[in-house]
Amino acid sequence: MANFDLITILGPTASGKTSFAAALAYELDTEIISADSRQIYKQMDLGTGKDLEDYTVNGKQIPYHLIDIAEPGYKYNVFEYQRDFLMAYDSIIHKGKLPILCGGTGMYLESVLKGYKLIPVPENKVLRERLADKSLQELTEILESYKTLHNSTDVDTAKRAIRAIEIEEYYLKEDIRQREFPKLNSLIIGVDIDRELRRKKISDRLRQRLDAGMVDEVKKILEQGISPEDLIYYGLEYKYLTLYITSKITYEEMVSQLEIAIHQFAKRQMTWFRGMERRGFTIHWLDATLPMQDKIERVKCLLNS
Repeated sequence: MANFDLITILGPTASGKTSFAAALAYELDTEIISADSRQIYKQMDLGTGKDLEDYTVNGKQIPYHLIDIAEPGYKYNVFEYQRDFLMAYDSIIHKGKLPILCGGTGMYLESVLKGYKLIPVPENKVLRERLADKSLQELTEILESYKTLHNSTDVDTAKRAIRAIEIEEYYLKEDIRQREFPKLNSLIIGVDIDRELRRKKISDRLRQRLDAGMVDEVKKILEQGISPEDLIYYGLEYKYLTLYITSKITYEEMVSQLEIAIHQFAKRQMTWFRGMERRGFTIHWLDATLPMQDKIERVKCLLNS
């Protein structure tokens, strides 16, 4: 176990990675650091699939980190994630425990596993004003002049595209001192779920969350003064539910379009994870349908091999 600094559990949405991570944390008496770019936000519970009940195993509450740490409307970024990850990681290590990193946000996962050297990029008001009237297509073309687009979420909305251009412009013109990030040797476990089973679980889970009050959750956030544009920024559930609540689409259109978007998102997650393997990461894939104890025993064998 001393050969590893971290255990990472990754997988697409609806793969059961959170319940697996919690069961493993219970077995190893440790804590979990979330790697989900939307679960950091308070009040955004059903829409982000926090499933906090998964963190209770055999009556024990498994400690978790980097969930519910920011207010809705805030634009949390990868630099902040690295900073907050290290704080959580250090606190767990100082307790003599082996942290478990769990999530499906590829950029967050890779930023700590690969040790990206990032710096915070300030707002460029002059640039933003210059780009304000550009269409999403025009913004996409501008962004492509800086770099090859690997991450389609950069151009999901005009606001995201402008921020991406702002970052690239800053990197282009500023003398950047790259900050050091510790090299972590992580055992990486991937939860592999059959495509058709994944699609069924996504569809079933979407309807369960709608029945549980996901529309009301988004309405409540909007009523607190968060603008529709700011919620749409978070994509997926918050994009389509906001469009429905603001009468841009019907309920049936919302459900249909959201379901398609989540399926596409899960496919993009898997594409990212396969890309990680091409970039040199070793991911040990475990069948999602294996009994929980079998998966735990497999991880323990890998830890001690």
